[in-house]
Amino acid sequence: MAAPALILTLVVAALASLFMAWAIGAGSSGSTPFAPAVGANAISVMRAGFYVGLLGLLGAVLQGQNVTEAVGRELIGGVTLSPLAAVVALLLAAALVAVGVFAGYPIATAFTVTGAVVGVGLAMGGDPAWPKYQQIATLWVLVPFVGGGAAFATARLLRSESVSERVVILALAALVGVILANVDFALLGPADAGASIADAVFLETDLSVRWPVTVGVSLAFGVVAAGLLAWDLRRGTVAAQRHFLLVLGGLVAFSAGGSQVGLAIGPLLPLLDDLATTIPVFAVLFGGGVGLLAGSWTGAPRMIKTLAQDYSSLGPRRSIAALIPSFAIAQAAVFLGVPVSFNEIIVSAIIGSGYAAGGSGVSAEKMLKTVGAWVVSLALALGLGYGLYTATAFVFEMV
Repeated sequence: MAAPALILTLVVAALASLFMAWAIGAGSSGSTPFAPAVGANAISVMRAGFYVGLLGLLGAVLQGQNVTEAVGRELIGGVTLSPLAAVVALLLAAALVAVGVFAGYPIATAFTVTGAVVGVGLAMGGDPAWPKYQQIATLWVLVPFVGGGAAFATARLLRSESVSERVVILALAALVGVILANVDFALLGPADAGASIADAVFLETDLSVRWPVTVGVSLAFGVVAAGLLAWDLRRGTVAAQRHFLLVLGGLVAFSAGGSQVGLAIGPLLPLLDDLATTIPVFAVLFGGGVGLLAGSWTGAPRMIKTLAQDYSSLGPRRSIAALIPSFAIAQAAVFLGVPVSFNEIIVSAIIGSGYAAGGSGVSAEKMLKTVGAWVVSLALALGLGYGLYTATAFVFEMV
């Protein structure tokens, strides 16, 4: 493709990608992280939208490369997405997500993007990437059971009269600290990969065995996290719980940026191969993060309200129980490079924590409609992606 034509198609694809990033920011990554905290009255809807946008941008830059590579290069085999295929996939997925945003139902973004990319790839004559599909499907199926089950168990433990609530909360804070010590950040690793804080500390030592450093750093982070929360608890239990909720919401928002940005800009990667010397991946991640931020600031409040008030009447305990497994699952998905829906993660956790209190405040009808929307969005994106690309490619050939 000639240079002017390549630049033109790249501009069109970039605009489609920004639209997709806006739709994601207004939907899953912008609404879900702070929804439990809003439901517990720990933060207002507008402030939640503001902070989640900034944290999502930061997560996109520091953790976005793994999922971006998976969406752009690993969902289809035998072919490389063409500029036309990238534009069709991005516009289709963004349109479906935007419909969900304005209709008030959280469409699973990962389902729509994955379906659209696979659909256009198959229409191009590509081969199914079965091993990657198995990895993705396994995570998608496990999320409701692992996330919902962990949230249920945590909420029940926090409500238990046989165990001190203070001890449980401090243990949960320590767990969050351990996880944080072992998640990857782009700035700590080589140019083409990230590294965790524990890994970075190990590389600064002369030791040949990694695990003692990993265990030591993880324990140190756990102790510090628990110590800070213990200090806050002495100033007031209710305020400390809300502060803990805000920290958890921030971590989930950061993780959302690292995962969801890949859904927006992943299809652009094949178009950047010829321009790799002039457009670094960091710049593309930053651009996608800005799109997420714009969506969070302009469209997320509506979905935050939907999740926080329509799905379950959450208190601080159930909100904490929902956010901790959400953070852990999100980071696992980022590490594996698997596109995952934050709507699925958060909604499953909200259901689990809600049923720990006897199911009060959980709308069964809303849940069934949401699951149905997830399934339909995947099938619709796959079918429409195949059909729209085939029709569009035929029109271009005729012209």
